[in-house]
Amino acid sequence: MDVWNKDILGLSIFILSFLFIIIFHRRKTLILWIGVALLLIFRITTFRNALVDINWNVIGIFWGTAIVAEVFIVSNVPALIANKLVAKTGTVGLTILTVSAFSGFISSFCENVATVMIVAPIAFEISRRLKVSPVPFLIAIAISSNLQGAATLIGDPPSMILAGFLHMNFNNFFFISTKPGLFFAVELGAFASLFVLFLAFKKYKQKTQSIGEIKVKTWMPSIILILMTLGLISISVFGLDFNRYGGIISAFFGLIALIWYEIYHKGNDRRFGLLLRFDWETLFFLFAIFILVGMLSERGIVDKIANLIFVITGMNKFFAFLILVWVSVFLSAFIDNVPYVTAMIPIGIILSKTLGLEPYLLCFGIVIGASIGGNITPFGASANVVAVGMLKKKGYNVSFMDFVKLGLPFTIVSTLVASMFIWFFWK
Repeated sequence: MDVWNKDILGLSIFILSFLFIIIFHRRKTLILWIGVALLLIFRITTFRNALVDINWNVIGIFWGTAIVAEVFIVSNVPALIANKLVAKTGTVGLTILTVSAFSGFISSFCENVATVMIVAPIAFEISRRLKVSPVPFLIAIAISSNLQGAATLIGDPPSMILAGFLHMNFNNFFFISTKPGLFFAVELGAFASLFVLFLAFKKYKQKTQSIGEIKVKTWMPSIILILMTLGLISISVFGLDFNRYGGIISAFFGLIALIWYEIYHKGNDRRFGLLLRFDWETLFFLFAIFILVGMLSERGIVDKIANLIFVITGMNKFFAFLILVWVSVFLSAFIDNVPYVTAMIPIGIILSKTLGLEPYLLCFGIVIGASIGGNITPFGASANVVAVGMLKKKGYNVSFMDFVKLGLPFTIVSTLVASMFIWFFWK
């Protein structure tokens, strides 16, 4: 098979994998691994290249932070903080607004699905006492967590992938040289989106009551989380390579958390229960998507796509930025943002070089659009799917339009504010 035919076949396998993910979302990992197998069978890539294409640093960060986040949830510290916040608000509307903001804060260093599972019981209890539907409350919690997952390196896989491609360390999400990083854009977008939630929930003027006492089981996971964060910060302080040591430090603290959990919960959980409950599907999903996107780069397909976008935008930097942001928003409403970001960041880097830009402007735009775009639909992000599933178990059905009514204005406002902040500082 000649090079041209291999390029066409490789791109076809990649596109078909995406299409099948949209149709059979629950089988997304299996679909991608079938795609990887086809690449190897037709010798479009090699086993050695596949191993090289995997970003092992991102894998280490994901595994370690996911384990630490899981034990952090078990400790009851997040639930305690949420309960304290509820106690200090006067009306139900303000309570839900506060709980939504808190879910966004938690998702800055916890996986979004985990965040929803932490905060959702509080929303259910409030709605039960007031005899109102919990549907808008759960939607608000899910979309708030999706937005702020992009704020820090350890918040969500797209942030980790961005850091891997641009060689960013933990501190770079806050400042790069003298310019503000992605954190401030996301937080500004989150603050603006609270206005949308305020308009949605201001009608709930009933007085709140305390949900009940919540006791912290142990403070050890909080200590591990703090130490891991300090460890990631210290990499840049000591001038070390984050793309080498970030994953090692995260995996190390993940291992510490795992060992602690096995000792602390001995007899209260099945052996290696935490590992058995771990999100292995997402981990292997990341493996597969790195291999598929790596193939596109190896065969020069990424360069060709970047050149095609350049033909459309010309040298108009603002037009290129807008296209990448809003295409990311639209596509991420229907497809998983992890493979999308992994595929688009290399395109953003090449296009930036062509336009004479630093890569941060376009790549930040891609991540913002992809992270927020999933808020439009009930299947645009895993956190949305989980929230809808929890509501269904409680007997509440969520229609497509129920979600869009809150998710769409939330997305438009937060994307506009966050993207314009990035444009102002990085143009």
